[in-house]
Amino acid sequence: MTKPTSKSKRAHIISHTHWDREWYLPYEKHHMRLVQLVDALLDQLDQGPDFKSFYLDGQTIIIDDYLQVRPEQKERLEKHIRDGRIVIGPWYILQDAFLTSGEANVRNMQVGHRDAKRYGTPSKIGYFPDTFGLVGQTPQLMLQSGIDNVFFGRGVKPTGFNNMVSDDGYESSFSELMWEGPDGSKVLGVLFANWYSNGNEVPVDEASARKFWETKLADAEKYASTNELLYMNGCDHQPIQKDLPEAIRMAEQLYPDIEFVHSNFPDYLSALKASAVQELSVVKGELRSQRTDGWGTLVNTASARVYLKQMNQLGQAMLEKVAEPLASFAHLLGHPYPHDQFTYAWKTLMQNHPHDSICGCSVDEVHREMVTRFDKSRHVAEALIEDSTSQIAAAVDTSTFEQYGEEARPVVVFNTSGWERSGVVQMELDAARLYFREGFSLEDMAAKMNAIDLSGRILVDEAGKPVPCTVEDLGLQFGYDLPDDRFRQPYSCRRVSITFEAENVLALGLKTYALVRMDSNAAGESVDTTTNSNTLLRGKRGMENEYLIVNIADNGSFALTDKRTGQTYKDLGVYENVGDIGNEYMFKQPENEVALTTKDLRAEIRVIEDAPYRASYEIVHHWEIPESADETLDREQRELIYYPHRKAQRSKQMVTLKIRTVVSLSRSGKGIKLETTFNNQAKDHRVRALFPTDLTAAVHHVDSMFEIATRDNTPAPEWQNPSNTQHQQSFVDVSENQAGLVVANLGLNEYEILEDGRNTIAVTLLRAVGELGDWGLFPTPEAQCLGEHSFQLEIIPHDGNGATSGAYTEAYQFQIPWTVAQTNVHPGFLTPSNTPFEWQGDGLAFSSLKVNEDSGDLMLRWYNMRSNTTELKFAASESIPQALEDAYQSNILEEETGKLNSSIKNESSTALSSKEWALQAGPCEIVTVGLRR
Repeated sequence: MTKPTSKSKRAHIISHTHWDREWYLPYEKHHMRLVQLVDALLDQLDQGPDFKSFYLDGQTIIIDDYLQVRPEQKERLEKHIRDGRIVIGPWYILQDAFLTSGEANVRNMQVGHRDAKRYGTPSKIGYFPDTFGLVGQTPQLMLQSGIDNVFFGRGVKPTGFNNMVSDDGYESSFSELMWEGPDGSKVLGVLFANWYSNGNEVPVDEASARKFWETKLADAEKYASTNELLYMNGCDHQPIQKDLPEAIRMAEQLYPDIEFVHSNFPDYLSALKASAVQELSVVKGELRSQRTDGWGTLVNTASARVYLKQMNQLGQAMLEKVAEPLASFAHLLGHPYPHDQFTYAWKTLMQNHPHDSICGCSVDEVHREMVTRFDKSRHVAEALIEDSTSQIAAAVDTSTFEQYGEEARPVVVFNTSGWERSGVVQMELDAARLYFREGFSLEDMAAKMNAIDLSGRILVDEAGKPVPCTVEDLGLQFGYDLPDDRFRQPYSCRRVSITFEAENVLALGLKTYALVRMDSNAAGESVDTTTNSNTLLRGKRGMENEYLIVNIADNGSFALTDKRTGQTYKDLGVYENVGDIGNEYMFKQPENEVALTTKDLRAEIRVIEDAPYRASYEIVHHWEIPESADETLDREQRELIYYPHRKAQRSKQMVTLKIRTVVSLSRSGKGIKLETTFNNQAKDHRVRALFPTDLTAAVHHVDSMFEIATRDNTPAPEWQNPSNTQHQQSFVDVSENQAGLVVANLGLNEYEILEDGRNTIAVTLLRAVGELGDWGLFPTPEAQCLGEHSFQLEIIPHDGNGATSGAYTEAYQFQIPWTVAQTNVHPGFLTPSNTPFEWQGDGLAFSSLKVNEDSGDLMLRWYNMRSNTTELKFAASESIPQALEDAYQSNILEEETGKLNSSIKNESSTALSSKEWALQAGPCEIVTVGLRR
C-alpha cells in the first residue's frame, strides 16, 4: 500500500507489457519473444526487491503460453505471483468486446479467475488497454466480478495513425471518470489519456530524464483529476525495463517535490480514491468513440475477414446455446458433466477472441491458424452434443411407436433455446443398418441395403399424427459406432434425409417423432404426406403464411407485408457495392464514387421449394463490378499514406459477381430467411444488403452484450467520416410506435442506418482489402476474401416493440441450430415431449444453462432487455430423477449472493414441480440463478 506523502504530487509507474499473442507476426514468433520476456522478468525479480512488480497484461493465458515452453519454471513463476510481484488476471485473454458474446465474456472472466487462483490471487482490475470500444454492460459485469474499476484506452477519445492521440474530442473532463451502465451500475473509469505507454522507457541519464519528465508530467497533469499521476511503463510486446529502479532514483533527484513510486494498480487505485476531490464526469452507456471524428474508431474490424466472424458465431452458439444446455439436461439424468472438456473447448475458442485475432486485423498466417482453432473447438462441442443427446434420447419413452413395427425409427428434436420454438428441421436418418460383425460379405450387405423398399414411409408425432415432411433417399452409406466397451463397429446403411417442421417444442426441451411405414400401422389409414395441398406459394412470385406476405420484384428485391400490423416494407434485399481503399481496421470509399446497386438489374427468379412446411425462391443476379482498386492504391500503401487521405479510385476492368439468393418462408415463420452465396473474384470492395424500413425514427436498437442498446441514427456533430457503420451481435431493429423491422444475422457484425430518407438498414456481407493497416505496411492478400462465401439473414417485422412482440426472441432463436438425434424404440422415464425447466418473464432474454464446476449446481442466466423492472418466475421438472429443491441468486462468477424463497404454484402442472421461485429483475439487469439438488 502506498503511504500518504507530504509531497505535492505522486507519479505511479506501473511496469507491464501489452501482449498481443498474434498480430503483425504469427503466433509462434510472438510466442518466442514472450518466452524471452518472462525469462528476463524472472531473472530481474530474483535479483532483489528493487524491481518491485510487473503486471502481466491482465490475461492468464500468458502463463499457459510461457509454461508450454518452460514447464520447469512453474515453481519460480508461482513464487513471484504469490509474493505479489507478478500480478495476474482477471481475464483468460484480452478479448474484443463487441465481437464476442456475453457468455464468452463471462467464461473469459470465470476461466481467468480459476486459472489465476492456481497460482495466487486474481487481480481485481477491469483491464481493457486496447479494446476497440467497450459495451455498455461492462460496469455491471465488472461489479458482478468483484471489480469496481475499469482501465481502458479507447472509446472516449480520438486516435490516429500508430495510435497517436489527439488533444481534443474527449467526453470526460479528466482521465478519471465515473462510468455508468444501463442498469445504473457505476465503476471508476481510468482512461489511458496518453496511451498505455506514457511511461515507457524512462531515461536514466540526467539530461534525457529531465526532457522526458518535463513532457510526461505536463501530459499527465493535463488530464488528471488528482495529484496521483499514472505512468504505464511498457507497450506492445515491450521487454521489461531492467534499469527502472535507477531511472526512478534519477527522477527523484530531478524533482524532489514529486514522489516517484514503482507502483501497481491496487496501490494506485487506493491513492486515487483517497485523494479524489474533483467532481468526475459521468459517462453513460457504450464507449464507441461516438464523440470523435470517426476516422480512428476501428469499427470496420467488424467486417474484416467476415468468415472468421461467422465461424465464431457458430462456435459460440454450439458451446453456450447447444452443448452446455444439453450436457446440463444429461447431468440431471445422472450423467457426469464434462467440465474439463468444456474448459478445453472454451479456451480453444477464446484463443481466437483477442482484438487483433477476432477482429481480423492481423497478418494472414494468424488467421489461417484461427480457422484451425475454430474447427477444433467446434469439433469438441459436436462430440459433447452427440454424447448428451444420446444419453437424453435413451431416457425418452419412445414405446408409443412400437405399434408401427420394427421398421419404426424414432427421432428426438431438441430445442436448446430459452423459448418455445417451431421451425423447419432437417436431419439424416438411417432407415436400416447391417453391421460388418453380422458376417455378411460386402456385396451381400450392399445388395440387401439397396433392395430396401422405402415407399410408404412417413413421419408421425408421439400421438401418431402424420407430420408433413420430405424424405430423400440418400442411398447406400457407410457408418460406424464407437461403443464405450468394445472396438469400433462399422456398418452399411440405407440413409434418408428428412425435412419437416417441428412445432411447439418446449423451451430447453425436446419433442419426439418417428419415421414409420404407414401401411404397418394397424390403427390408421394410409396417408400421403408428399402431396402439397397446403402450398405457401401465392401468385406469380409470392409466398404467404398466417403472419406474412412476400412478393418478389423483377430486380430480385421483395416486399414484405406484416399481416398483424398491415405495414408493408418495400425494396428489401437490394445489394450495394462500393470500393474500399482502406485496410483491415477501417473502411474508406473512394472519393466521389457512386455506389453500384442491383436496383436496376433484372434477376433470374424461380421456385425451388414448394412444401407444406416451407416455400423458397431462388434469385440470381449476374452483376458486373470493378475487379479492384486502380494502381494508385498500391503506391499510396507503400508510401504509408494514412487511409483517410488516399485518392485511389476503382479499376475500369470489370468482373462478374454472380449472387444467388434463396428467400424462404416457413409455415409458422414470423420472419423471412435469406441465404446469399457468391464467389468473390474482386478486390478492394464492399458488398452490403439493403433493407429500407420507411419508418420514422431518430434512434434504433441493436443487440449487444447482455443489452439491447439504443443508438442515434445521426452521428454526433464531431463525426466527419462519411461512413457511420457500427457493431451488432444478433440483430438490429428500426421501429416506430406501431411497426418495426428487425434484421437478424449469423456472424455479420457490421451494419449502418443510412441517412437516405428511408432509414435503411445496411448489413455488410463482405469487405475485401489488401493490407493490415496501423503502424506500417503489412500486405494481407488473403483479406481480399477471394472465393466462395455464404451469408444468412432473417427479416422479422413486428408491432413496434421487439422485446415484447417476440421479434427479438425470433432473432435470438435464429442464432441457435436445431439438434436432432436418432434413437430406438424403448421405454423411458422422460415423456416424448419434455423439458427440465419452465420460466416466464416479460422482456427477459434467456442466456445460458450450465453446471458449476465446484458445487455441481445448475446455473441459469437471463438478462432484462428493457429499462423497467420485470418479474422472473421459474420451476423445475418433476420428471428429473434428482429433485432441485433450493434456489439462490448468484453473480457471473457463480458466487451465491442471496437465497430465493419458493412458493406453491397456483396452476396445476403434471410435468413440472409445484414449487416455483420468483425474483425481480431490475432494468437491464443480468440475473444468474443457481439450483441445488
